[in-house]
Amino acid sequence: MGRLVVVSNRVPAPRERSQPAGGLAVGVRDAVRGTESLWFGWSGRHTTQSREQTAKLDTHESCTYATIDLTRSEYEHFYEKFSNGLLWPLCHYRIGIIDYKRIDYQVYREVNALFADQLVPLLREDDTLWVHDYHLFPLGAKLRRRGIKAKIGFFLHIPFPPWSVTRVLPCAEEMLREMAAYDLIGVQTEEDARNMNGCFEANNLPNRAVHFPIGIDPVEFNEQAEQNVMAEEVQRLQASLRGRKLILGVDRLDYSKGIPERIHGYETFLNRYPEHKGETVLLQITPVSRAGVASYRALRRELDEMAGHINAMHGNFDWSPIRYLTQSVPREVLAGFHRIADVALVTPLRDGMNLVAKEFVAAQSADDPGALILSSLAGAAPEMEQALMVNPYDHEGIADAIHAGITMSLEERQRRWQALHYDVTQNTAANWADRFLEMLRETERQE
Repeated sequence: MGRLVVVSNRVPAPRERSQPAGGLAVGVRDAVRGTESLWFGWSGRHTTQSREQTAKLDTHESCTYATIDLTRSEYEHFYEKFSNGLLWPLCHYRIGIIDYKRIDYQVYREVNALFADQLVPLLREDDTLWVHDYHLFPLGAKLRRRGIKAKIGFFLHIPFPPWSVTRVLPCAEEMLREMAAYDLIGVQTEEDARNMNGCFEANNLPNRAVHFPIGIDPVEFNEQAEQNVMAEEVQRLQASLRGRKLILGVDRLDYSKGIPERIHGYETFLNRYPEHKGETVLLQITPVSRAGVASYRALRRELDEMAGHINAMHGNFDWSPIRYLTQSVPREVLAGFHRIADVALVTPLRDGMNLVAKEFVAAQSADDPGALILSSLAGAAPEMEQALMVNPYDHEGIADAIHAGITMSLEERQRRWQALHYDVTQNTAANWADRFLEMLRETERQE
């Protein structure tokens, strides 16, 4: 069997390779662990001449990490504007904020061509290629044009909309034709697979999409939670609660995560159930991301104002209902926070999967587990039916779910957690990678 070659927009830095945080990094790490492999992508660094370079190689254990630099202009047009300013909102059904410019699409394609040019010299004839995420939709076609005949799979970690939404993109037909160069495309949910295959059919292209829901490493995350429950940060948080119930939200700053709607729901809870005023704290951890995109800057201002308003209206001299953090928290500390939380609020408006929900379940103690409140619009929802399901747009529904979570009996919490824990342990990151790669290697290409 040949090497596995993974291609993603970013390749983790050395300090991140042992403890990656994102769903892509966690899943791919398990795929490359213990086998000869190559991981190719952008270094995160800028250069003045991206075409006058060769990939930098760094072997770590059995994996060779190959990275290239981008110019600031390439980064701006390829990453900030086309990938995250257009494809991301389109795939999350937010067509009202997309901003299509031909120069952005041109550079997006040029960077994909650059990836192909730099990757081809590193490839062997018997390699299997696995390309990841929306930044690299055209890469398979670029590689085929350069004579690569190996199996090339693609996995999309975010949702994919139906043709009625996708077709608003002026380059949608061309992009779909290039995506058809992949032998197999994995998506998170059955709905995503139906949507993508519907787009292919609308353009007389063969179906490529199959759903492969991604998982986590639940044993590792549970060990982190157990080890870090006594960490200084976790102990300080627990002491500061003074017996109050901890409601935990952990999301990167993004409009798809439903954070304003969640905070509205928590305020509705405070108004609807005044008997619990002073008895709960919502800890919302929201690291800032994509600061170069205007919609993200606007969202940060909105959240700053909301948190301040609610604390001013509902708090008192010894209690603030919301603790809102915009800095990153180390993954191992987050595991400890999950462990001591009474309720997790995971309420995205639209999400490919959402591994925070699975991490919360993995972190819990079987003796006294917390309650999971989960958006019915998250990709994880079909797998996690024993969560307290909410529509993230229903503030009163969120309020009622918070009340149900903090008052739920131990017996019911344990019953729900046992079912959720079974689901999380049956579909791990390693299983996800194995299933995808097995199907990719068995796939016979259809033109």
